[in-house]
Amino acid sequence: MGDVLTTRVVGNVGIVEIDSPPVNALSTDVRSAVIEGLRIHNADDAVAAIVLLCAGRTFFAGADIAEFDNLPIRQPDFDALMAAAESSAKPVVAAIHGTALGGGLELALSCNYRVAVSSAKLGLPEVNLGILPGAGGTQRLPRLVGAGVALDMILTGKPVGAAKAAEMGLIDQVVEDGKLEEAALAFAQDVIAQGAPLPKVRDKAVAGGLDDLEAVKATHKRQFKGFKAPGHIVQAVEAAITLPFDEGLRREKDLFGELLVSRESEAQRHVFFAQRLTAKVPDIGKDVPILPIRKVGVIGAGTMGGGITMNFLQAGIPVTLVEMKQEAIDRGIATIRKNYERTAAKGRMTTDQVEQLMGLITPALSLDALADVDLVVEAVFEEISIKKDIFGKLDAICRDGAILASNTSFLDLNDIASATKRPEWVVGLHFFSPANVMPLLEVVRGAHTSKEVIGTVMKLAGTIKKTPVLAGVCHGFIANRIMEHLIVQSQQMALEGVPLRTIDKVMNDYGFAMGPIAMLDLIGLDVLVHGAEGRTLMGDFVEAGRRGQKTGKGFYDYDADRKATLSDEAAKIITDFAAYAGIKSDPDQSDEAILKRLLYPVVNEGTKCIEEGIALRASDIDVAAILGYNWPVFTGGPMFWGDTIGAKVLLAGLQELEPRYGPAFKPSALLEKLAADGGEIAKL
Repeated sequence: MGDVLTTRVVGNVGIVEIDSPPVNALSTDVRSAVIEGLRIHNADDAVAAIVLLCAGRTFFAGADIAEFDNLPIRQPDFDALMAAAESSAKPVVAAIHGTALGGGLELALSCNYRVAVSSAKLGLPEVNLGILPGAGGTQRLPRLVGAGVALDMILTGKPVGAAKAAEMGLIDQVVEDGKLEEAALAFAQDVIAQGAPLPKVRDKAVAGGLDDLEAVKATHKRQFKGFKAPGHIVQAVEAAITLPFDEGLRREKDLFGELLVSRESEAQRHVFFAQRLTAKVPDIGKDVPILPIRKVGVIGAGTMGGGITMNFLQAGIPVTLVEMKQEAIDRGIATIRKNYERTAAKGRMTTDQVEQLMGLITPALSLDALADVDLVVEAVFEEISIKKDIFGKLDAICRDGAILASNTSFLDLNDIASATKRPEWVVGLHFFSPANVMPLLEVVRGAHTSKEVIGTVMKLAGTIKKTPVLAGVCHGFIANRIMEHLIVQSQQMALEGVPLRTIDKVMNDYGFAMGPIAMLDLIGLDVLVHGAEGRTLMGDFVEAGRRGQKTGKGFYDYDADRKATLSDEAAKIITDFAAYAGIKSDPDQSDEAILKRLLYPVVNEGTKCIEEGIALRASDIDVAAILGYNWPVFTGGPMFWGDTIGAKVLLAGLQELEPRYGPAFKPSALLEKLAADGGEIAKL
């Protein structure tokens, strides 16, 4: 405790300072230290008020989430912590910098006063872990900011800035950055001078009623689908309105307990830790040098190249954007500007910031302009000969030590690297479309890619606000490889006569925001069919001018609002292709059969990715599916969900499906072993 807690007295104000890097999480030791610090100053007659603050980069940034997997939580628990602050005989001022999140904000709410630096952010993000604030947050926050505002804040999990928090009544004073302790001491002195009774949040009445909650619920209706936590959060905030404080706390605790042991919360906590694990590559230690990336080149100013460019611009990294024709570069830059101006129109960016970002782009019509960049990202058509030609030229143009990256989504990176004399400097950076929005970045490690290059681009991913997942070289890498089964089988079912809406509905009911058929239309059938050999179903659609949403017709027809309706023309294309391919009609497949056929091979393919060394760990596959394909997070991703089903059940299902539907359903040797040994898929 001595390493965590420092107590000192300045005048007649006692300071409790906690230092528990990296984020002062409220672990057992930290809870004990806070309680002890408050006890020391309450016992000191020379102290008239107490300031609670943290060393390092942040106030308490939440609970130690790992504790939730080792119940019961060790004493002193969070109830004891909140009681220590709330029952203090002397006023307690929470002095906030960095972030006050989750249990950290709940502790601040248990104090008598709250001051925060202008850069601070405050929030209750527990909903993202499938739980609710379980240390009084659902009862105290409505008493400070009102029921509707509190519910909105807890349901979204989004933090608010200090200025907004002050406007809401969440904090009492915003102070200058860098002067928190000085300002908190002055605030405490004012409190002492006033000599007023100690204000306690628990004693305040809740502003607003149940009608306010109904309005907020309507706003976040879509968020409730598949998730337990939002409904429980509403019940907890309702308790703040309808019950006395202590009864409300008990109701909150019961609801929290139900969520904590739910499979949904376990899944979301799995994803939380999985996302933080992806950047850790076993053979890339701290001794591996990270190369500076000060200037980037992007080849291709189309949809993907433009989105990739925006990522670097927003990180303040200048980009040389290369196209072969002036009209193409003009069109690409105009699209980037339009995207930023749209953001500015929504008040999320100033016009000056738009100009600053656009000023970081240097347009060029020759690869020669890339001679001095630190990193080149190629984003041209998925045609191996074109990519190899470009990389051969880059090898001659780019300086020694420049990283050469391809955005290929399916092609053989080693083949691309073979066009250069420096394969150790070649890496795959597979962005997902739209590249400026989607959070996943698959980092593809070629046979010769150096540790320095991998370490550098994994770190760079964080700089451009992407979650990196390391992949080996294979067709489709991780996300596209495993999800290809779902896409192929959904089309096969359509050819067998299963209604399109039924296929999509089964996946919607599972938790996907968009079914696989609708997703094909959104991506664009012409994009998906590019490079395909021979006659294909999607090729027939494209030939008929049905390219997807962008043309108003694909598998579905679309109106001006992109609302989908069934199409007789599409139905005929499907039946004609089925006749050509000799596919037997089988329209009456059950929802359960559809689900198994679409998802079992995805999990199976994931085990093959582990077996072949394509993915480092099963949790990386879950992250790739969630961030790359919007796999429903409350299932934990395909591998975690596989354990919900169980390896034995999956194996039996695949063995039943393989004779009928072919080698895509052949179980992996690893899955067979897991089924035999009782192993867990998600722990691979």
